[in-house]
Amino acid sequence: MINDSFFLKARDAIAQADGLLITAGAGMGVDSGLPDFRGSVGFWEAYPALARARIGFSSIANPGAFESNPKRAWGFYGHRINLYRETIPREGFRILQELSQHMAHGAFVFTSNVDGQFQKAGYNPRRVVEVHGSIHYLQCQNGCLSDIWSANDFLPLVDDENCELLSDFPMCSHCGDIARPNILMFGDWHWLDHRTEIQRAAMINWSKEVERLVVIEIGAGTDIPTVRNLGDNVSGTLIRINPREADSDSRNSVSIRLGGLEALQRIATQ
Repeated sequence: MINDSFFLKARDAIAQADGLLITAGAGMGVDSGLPDFRGSVGFWEAYPALARARIGFSSIANPGAFESNPKRAWGFYGHRINLYRETIPREGFRILQELSQHMAHGAFVFTSNVDGQFQKAGYNPRRVVEVHGSIHYLQCQNGCLSDIWSANDFLPLVDDENCELLSDFPMCSHCGDIARPNILMFGDWHWLDHRTEIQRAAMINWSKEVERLVVIEIGAGTDIPTVRNLGDNVSGTLIRINPREADSDSRNSVSIRLGGLEALQRIATQ
């Protein structure tokens, strides 16, 4: 049972804020029915073909996978593209928008998710930082000419049972090599980050105008702590929502040990 005082403190910080920074990890997508890749069990339940081959997340989410077996690598990422295109963002996205409506500077999003769900939920794309890139954009697998382009025209046909791409590969128009998602992968030296850096610069400019910041962090774990590190190091009140890792060393913080959607619903209840 979570003490009501935590929610009262969170509501008070939100009421006084003039800007909301939403920092989101995988827990945000789980509330919309997306798979949780934390740990081999959850990952292999979503991709049984990779379980049979004993291929873990860090091995398939790796630029080397596009060199050794591009059909399988694109089977994995092609399935995810289709899944994210079909997924409807759930209520938590709407609640966050409503919480920021009274704020003079509105909301900005900083997310490690590559699924594009915030934009799909109606958030201004110019106010979203996709710190690990986006599956909805492509690049040459060798970083050719530093070009990044939309994946909208790529319609992957995937054999889900065997995790293999059946349709043609997306190709780099400059060198003819196979394209890959513009996502920061494990052991990735060829990820092109200039799209993300433009987003970061926009967030920094926005934050300079905000005087009373509140940060709502949803489902950001410690395994890949990019999102948590930001929340721990910005000014303002941090509201950390996480069912397993809600603790914070910051004195100016509220820790809520619940799933994202349930916590947001309780915060929004007047």
